[in-house]
Amino acid sequence: MAMISHVYMGVNDFDRAFAFYGAVMQELGFVLKFREPEYPWAGWMEPGVPRPLFLVGRPYDGNPAQPGNGQMTALLAPSRAVVDAAYAAALAHGGTSEGAPALRAHYHPDYYGAYFRDPEGNKLCVCCHDAAGE
Repeated sequence: MAMISHVYMGVNDFDRAFAFYGAVMQELGFVLKFREPEYPWAGWMEPGVPRPLFLVGRPYDGNPAQPGNGQMTALLAPSRAVVDAAYAAALAHGGTSEGAPALRAHYHPDYYGAYFRDPEGNKLCVCCHDAAGE
């Protein structure tokens, strides 16, 4: 059983967020489950797996979205090369670096991750926990 049902990232500029997250999710191999610009919101998933979902959209309360201090969402990548590609896609689509892809053995010997913020300031990580070559 999975621990997470879904993650919802609040955004103010849906079109910009959709372009950013669409590029990152494509590199990670996740597929678009839905896009409803009239609300606006969209969600991605692992192919063939209904949960967890990664969602972006305007906050339901109608107030502006604001990134949280100390909050971060980490997305699992199947390889170190995918971490590199997702990080590059994030920066190419308006993201800012919070830490280039690297081995971070202080977490564990095989932890390879990259950190960045989306165009609205939300912090994300893309990481792989496998040894090189696996």
